[in-house]
Amino acid sequence: MEITNQPHNRGTGQLFNNKLLEKMTRTHIAVPLIFFSVVSIGLMFYGLHNSFINGWNASLLFPLGFLLFTLVEYLMHRFLFHLPIETEGAKKFTYTIHGVHHDYPKDKDRLAMPIPLSALLSVGFFFLFELFLGNLVFAFLPGFLIGYATYLWIHYMVHAFNPPKNFWKTLWVNHAIHHYKNPEKAFGVSSPLWDVIFRTMP
Repeated sequence: MEITNQPHNRGTGQLFNNKLLEKMTRTHIAVPLIFFSVVSIGLMFYGLHNSFINGWNASLLFPLGFLLFTLVEYLMHRFLFHLPIETEGAKKFTYTIHGVHHDYPKDKDRLAMPIPLSALLSVGFFFLFELFLGNLVFAFLPGFLIGYATYLWIHYMVHAFNPPKNFWKTLWVNHAIHHYKNPEKAFGVSSPLWDVIFRTMP
């Protein structure tokens, strides 16, 4: 994927000429944070209420779901969002899902996937995880979704706020390197874990 290392620090890019489609590409950060937090709590409550899960397996599967999301985040960012451009269709696809963010990293309305799309993907993940876990999905998927919400919040903070003067600053520095110096490094946003494991740390 062709990524500029000289993004616009202000402004926004237009993806669609259709006003409705263009509006649907924008999401206030609070919307998915609230939505996925409520969905995760609801799934956990439903699973516990119907004895699909209990405190013991939930305490194990929830963090495993969270951990899996950090891996999915890394893999999607590295191999899908930065897909090699070989056709005009690929160029349009990568720019729509991620390139516009690299061009306008301070555009706060495009730091989260629109709810209809992310909710649809979550339904897909529910049935995928259910194939392997059965009713234990009610503990595993909430961890996965809270992982997504955590990623969204960290990504928002990295772009919206100044870096803190503590160990969390690493996340700000890594993401700044990815945006402004080397887009082929530092793919992890919510965690540097997989960058360390797969040797893509700056």
